[in-house]
Amino acid sequence: MRILTFFLLISSVHFSFSQNYSYSAIPEELLKNANAIVRLDEMDISLHAVNKMTYKGKIVTTVLNKKGGRKAFNSLYYDKQKKIKDVEVIVYDKTGREINKYSKRKFMDASAVDGFSLYLDDRVLYHRYIPVEYPYTISFTYEMETSDTGVIPPWYFLSSYGESVSKSRYRISYSSEKLKPIIKEFNLEDFDYEKNESSNFIEYKADNISALKSEILSPSLSKITPRLMSRIKNFHFKGQDASVDNWKEFGTWVNDKLLYGRDQLEPSTVQTVKKLVAEEEDSLEKAKIIYKYVQDNTRYVSVQIGIGGFQPISAIEVDRVKYGDCKGLSNYTKALLKAVGVQSYYAVVEAGRDKVDFEDDFADLTQGNHAILAIPYKGTYYWIDCTSQILPFGYIGRFTDDRKVMIVKPEGGEIVTTTPYLDAENHQKTTSIVRLNKDGGIHADAKIITKGSQYYSHFRLEQEPEDKVLEHYKEYWSYINNLKVEQYQFKNDKDSIVFSENVSIQANNYASPSGKRVLLPINVLNRSGFIPQRYRNRKLPFEIQRGYLDEDETVIEIPDDYEVEAIPESTSIENKFGFYTTEIVINDKKINYRRKLLVKHGEYSKTDYDAYRKFQKEVTRNDNSKIVLIKP
Repeated sequence: MRILTFFLLISSVHFSFSQNYSYSAIPEELLKNANAIVRLDEMDISLHAVNKMTYKGKIVTTVLNKKGGRKAFNSLYYDKQKKIKDVEVIVYDKTGREINKYSKRKFMDASAVDGFSLYLDDRVLYHRYIPVEYPYTISFTYEMETSDTGVIPPWYFLSSYGESVSKSRYRISYSSEKLKPIIKEFNLEDFDYEKNESSNFIEYKADNISALKSEILSPSLSKITPRLMSRIKNFHFKGQDASVDNWKEFGTWVNDKLLYGRDQLEPSTVQTVKKLVAEEEDSLEKAKIIYKYVQDNTRYVSVQIGIGGFQPISAIEVDRVKYGDCKGLSNYTKALLKAVGVQSYYAVVEAGRDKVDFEDDFADLTQGNHAILAIPYKGTYYWIDCTSQILPFGYIGRFTDDRKVMIVKPEGGEIVTTTPYLDAENHQKTTSIVRLNKDGGIHADAKIITKGSQYYSHFRLEQEPEDKVLEHYKEYWSYINNLKVEQYQFKNDKDSIVFSENVSIQANNYASPSGKRVLLPINVLNRSGFIPQRYRNRKLPFEIQRGYLDEDETVIEIPDDYEVEAIPESTSIENKFGFYTTEIVINDKKINYRRKLLVKHGEYSKTDYDAYRKFQKEVTRNDNSKIVLIKP
């Protein structure tokens, strides 16, 4: 009887862990809005000691089409502190039959930055599967061991738009109470999940998470979907122990353990930079000179070592080889500034198009993917990105603007906000003279001046070859057929951070004949065509991350024997999203057209979306208005 019971138990356990990866086994509700279905996403983390952690991951995904194919590329970053113990990829066909298996020896192993001797310890193991048909299922399993317990992998129950999840599990085991993790939960209020906790583990489970369809202006997923962040108070990182409860303590540890001693420079370098600033007394002017020196004498290399890399290469090494990643170049610039008596602070930021803040109440190494510098001056901070060879001093553009970051001071860390470029500060002014000929063609001389985040969209033009510049203007004025750029000239005022473009264009058949009449589109050089997509039942809120102000002043000169028969009415629209105004004044044979469009940044509910769409639709309709001319 015992033997039979044992046999039945083993059989039932085997059955409960067997998997059916056939496409037909996927519930219908998980297919809706999905390009891929994550059949299983699990991670087991074991905290054995302050300086020892292992974690095992398994992700099984059924890929329905090319859009869901990002799961076909799987990679693991490793270094001296992080070892890959095991890794495997298995591929199944539509019926769930195994068709390929790739062990560790079939993965590619490469330097994180090939050819750069400073970073030979940072490596990546990767495998890319090239599918022959859809759907297919790919299983990626791995096991890692590391002494860096300062970086505990976070968890995303839903990691991408267009992906549903069948089973999600995140478990952290710990060998003693002092290793018990602190877990911060996000967006779990209306989420159906199970949480289990005992004296030596914490576990989260969730099943059947439907895919979210990306909608225009959708917020970043981290703002709206359930996720977890984990840390331990006492941890080990890159050979250093730490005890951290808050950002002040965290910054002290970074300053004393990760940055200490890495700002040394050769005496010859110190002498060189001191000579450069010898005639300057103002600290900000000295900083500008040093920043230009770094831009002129170093280059940036991207080091893909994953999240949490705080420790930079020493300044003396960067000075020797003249290149570095964001951490190395920021630390190097900080060292040069120190050599000439200018205070600056190393800063860690989550860089990218989306604005992502550091969590004020959760100090850990997983936050931040980029390093910059903060220079205090007369009660404010000037921010510089030391990886860029073209950004003006004190300008960070859309890559690191308006977000909470951690700066490292000798007395500890501090959360501060980088420079915001808000609404009207993101200014573009276009002034132009447009001459209409009798054949309906136009010749226009325009001056475009941009500031704030709009400067970021234009200033790189001066670095581009002619063919790229011409391509830009043909795309920028894509609604003008037969466009020809006759000449252009740029002025980049890096002190004021203003970019000016003087452009002359011509186009045939711009105005449309209609018998004795001519239809002339009034907005020649800044016509909006943005009408947000319509949704019958929008699911998500929307966000305008950066507002802007466009001002346009155009003088249109018409032929002497033409007469104005009809003009559009002046427009004035104002609402919570901004305002839009137009004015047309006729002065003899000149038509004066003025336009202003302000769009405000902000987070808006899904119920506001239709009103915002209507606003942009009205802007587009008015921008396409036409003047009716009578020709002889």
